[in-house]
Amino acid sequence: MTPKVAAFLDSSALATPCLVLDLDRVAENYAALRQALPAAKIYYAVKANPAAPILRLLVGLGSCFDAASIQEINECIAAGASARAISFGNTVKKPSAIAAAFAHGVPLYAFDSIEELHKIAAHAPGSQVYCRIAVNNVGADWPLSKKFGTTLGRARDMMLEAPSLGLVPHGLSFHVGSQQTGTAAYEMAIAEVAMLFTDLKAAGIELKMLNLGGGFPIRYQDDVPSTDSFGHAIMHAMTTHFGNDLPDMLIEPGRAMVGNAGVVAAEVVLVCRRMPEDERRWVYLDIGRYGGLAETEGEAIRYQITAGKGATGPVVLAGPSCDGVDIMYEKTEYRLPLGLQAGERVLIHNAGAYVTSYASQNFNGFAPLAEHYL
Repeated sequence: MTPKVAAFLDSSALATPCLVLDLDRVAENYAALRQALPAAKIYYAVKANPAAPILRLLVGLGSCFDAASIQEINECIAAGASARAISFGNTVKKPSAIAAAFAHGVPLYAFDSIEELHKIAAHAPGSQVYCRIAVNNVGADWPLSKKFGTTLGRARDMMLEAPSLGLVPHGLSFHVGSQQTGTAAYEMAIAEVAMLFTDLKAAGIELKMLNLGGGFPIRYQDDVPSTDSFGHAIMHAMTTHFGNDLPDMLIEPGRAMVGNAGVVAAEVVLVCRRMPEDERRWVYLDIGRYGGLAETEGEAIRYQITAGKGATGPVVLAGPSCDGVDIMYEKTEYRLPLGLQAGERVLIHNAGAYVTSYASQNFNGFAPLAEHYL
C-alpha cells in the first residue's frame, strides 16, 4: 500500500467495498517495464482495469493497448489513444466487433483458428494478423492454456494461408499464464516460436513481430522474480534464438501494471463459528467472488489481507452473497484478529488488477464496488 493510498484511507469515511488506486504507482510500473524490456512495445492489457484515469495516464506515457472487445477499444479511443496503437488481442471476436474495430482503424488482429482468420479477412480486409500459439503455462497461478492457442503445425498452415485471404501475416504470440512466477515459461515459449519463424521464412513468409503476452507477476504473499529478472531472461532467450535478427517485440502487462497500485477496503459483515469441532471463525466480508474477487477461484490468487490489531486466529473468508460457492479462502491459512467484529474494516492489498473488471453488476442486489483513483 502506497503512502498516498494509506493517507486517503485514514482521512476518508469510505463506503465499502471500494478500490483505492494510486496512479503514481501505475506510472512507476510502466517505467520499470520500459527499463526492463526497452526493446519491447508495451500494450497494456485493458481487461486488468479499464478505468478511464488509468487509460488516460498510459496514453500520456506513450503506451499502446491490448483490447479484448470493441467496448475496450472504444474506451481506449475515448481516453485519447490512437486506433493505430491498439491490438485486438482476443482470438474470439464477433464479426460486428471486427468490422467496428476496422472502421476505427485498428490494424492488428489475433487469431488461433482458421474460422477466426476467415472472419478477420471478411471484416477487416488487408489487416495485419498474428497467430496465438499454445505454450506451457508451468509456474502460472492463473493458467490460460486450455481455452486459447493452437499448435505450431496449425499455426504454420494458417499463416501460409493468410496472404491468399488478403491478410498480412505479421507475427506470432503466446501467453505463459497470468501471475507467472518463473522465467522458464518465457524461455521455453521463445525457443518454440523461434523455430516457426525460421520455418515460415523458408516458406516465403517473413514475420515481423513476436507478442510475448502478459503474465508478469506481482507479490501477493510470496516473493516473485523482479521485473528486471524477467527482462533479462526474455532478452537472453530472444538473442539466443533470433540472434541479431530480432523481430519487433510486444508485451501485454496487465496485473504488473496496476495490481500493486490498488487496495480494496471492505467491511466485516459477520464473524461466527460454524462447526463446534472447527476452531476457525468464518469471516464474511461485503465483497466476495461475485463482487470482484473472482481470482480466488480455486484459491489461485492469495491476496494479503489485514485488519486491526491484536492476537490473531485462523479464519475462513467468505463473501456476502447467498451463493454457497461464494467462499474465497477455506484451504489456505489466513489469520485475523481474535477481536474482529462486524462493521470493522478489512484491507485487501495489491488488488488493483481484475477486481473491478470481474465485479458483477447486481448479483443479489449488491452494487459493484466504488473506485477512487488518486
